[in-house]
Amino acid sequence: METPMRLFDTHAHYDSSAFNPDRDDVLAALPAAGVGLVVDPGCDLPSSRAALALAERFPHVYAAAGIHPSDCAGTGEEDYAALRELCRHEKVVAVGEIGLDYYWKDNPPRDFQQSVFRRQIELALELDLPVIVHDREAHGDSLAVVLDYPELRGVFHCFSGSPEMAEILLKRGWYLGFDGPITYKNAAKAPEVAAVMPLDRILIETDSPYLTPVPFRGKRNDSRNLPYVIEKLAEWKGIPVEELEQVTWENGLRLFFKIGRNGGISNV
Repeated sequence: METPMRLFDTHAHYDSSAFNPDRDDVLAALPAAGVGLVVDPGCDLPSSRAALALAERFPHVYAAAGIHPSDCAGTGEEDYAALRELCRHEKVVAVGEIGLDYYWKDNPPRDFQQSVFRRQIELALELDLPVIVHDREAHGDSLAVVLDYPELRGVFHCFSGSPEMAEILLKRGWYLGFDGPITYKNAAKAPEVAAVMPLDRILIETDSPYLTPVPFRGKRNDSRNLPYVIEKLAEWKGIPVEELEQVTWENGLRLFFKIGRNGGISNV
């Protein structure tokens, strides 16, 4: 692998229709803007396939494949089989975006969400892949589920739990993702979580096209806005921006490409 660029966007949905007008232009521009790697997580089988298609076309883009809790209604054995095949691809580096979402009343029943979540966790363990967890208004159940799998590793995307929950996950070897909302005025809990975070467990994300940071809140997000997330985290941690850029790059490589397992980087 060539000398890495500074920024690793570990969660961005470039398969989203919001990028239909200029998707290729945006993705092609990222390396020159210092964004060296991107992980695009699927939310269902079609979006997972779309994310993988982008990963096959752009060297700096990798995919995750998974079924989001809001999109899991009707998931059956054929879906799990198709997901397994997607996850065997060399450019799929995680199972995700998976998890629990109790925010929307019209989402599938909670027990069914938990069943789909568990099946995908078991797939990740089978294939030796990390998971990307979506947890919205479901902190207790999300934590209970993942703690049932001691060998499981991954990231709680856009972490919104408590510092106490963060510390439990950190003891298990998990990573936590930080996004644009940490730049918002109402980000009261995020500084407390950041305070308990060791540097080697922080990941940076955009969740593009969503969660655009200040000063562009309300506009479409993309990976070129990562510096605003980095700057806020560096301020909270009291370290130079350049140091946080480097450690979050290394953290992303460690989680998704298994640096250290055999002295090198697999899948890259």
